[in-house]
Amino acid sequence: MAGPSSLVVAVVVPLALSAVLLPARGHLANTNVALLLVVAVVAVAAVGHRLAGAVAALSAAAWFDFFFTAPYERFSISDSSDITTAVLLLAVGLTVSQLAARARRFEVIAVTDAGHLARIHDAAVLARSKPAPTVVDHVRDELVDLLGLRACRFEYGSLIGHPPRLEHDGSVVVGRKVWRTEELGLPAEEVELRVFGGNGRYIGRYLLDPAPGSRPDRQTLLVAVTLADQAGAALENSTGHVTAA
Repeated sequence: MAGPSSLVVAVVVPLALSAVLLPARGHLANTNVALLLVVAVVAVAAVGHRLAGAVAALSAAAWFDFFFTAPYERFSISDSSDITTAVLLLAVGLTVSQLAARARRFEVIAVTDAGHLARIHDAAVLARSKPAPTVVDHVRDELVDLLGLRACRFEYGSLIGHPPRLEHDGSVVVGRKVWRTEELGLPAEEVELRVFGGNGRYIGRYLLDPAPGSRPDRQTLLVAVTLADQAGAALENSTGHVTAA
């Protein structure tokens, strides 16, 4: 989950949980409410990105204030202990959201073999030391080799059409349905792999042209996503537009 939709979810999830907990107001200790809201923040961060986790933490603190601290239904707090709880909720929420977002990336690395780790390492080194166009081209070539593609190209800032999409959890979606990649192989058309900056801002996409019979497993697809993230990191620090053949 990434992009603007993840930010909407980050705002809505703590609000929805607050609404569920609202009937228990006065019976459930505010510290317990805060802990439950932290769980919601972790859930958002685990499937989103750092900015989504931070927004979820801010949303959780705001709705805790609005619904569970006196005076109710106002963004103000009169009880000093509730002020402390709200501040701790925000601080803990921000911290665990960052940890959850990092853990999602570490999980990708944990399940890959040495060859995959080498690809990720090389791309990460280039992202820190080379111009963005070099990193984009390097990742493109790595994707061709990793996924058994006929070709791959990068489009800066374009979202024309609705091709199949390789999601950031390693699944491939065609329309609104998950494509069973290990059984069916990659779809017989271009598959987009969107590239985002560290703040969740959409930058561009790789368009993957699969070779017939290409059947990458979920771990390999997750490595492809991680490689694209390195291109995103390089592009985020670049002020120019990038195009790749």
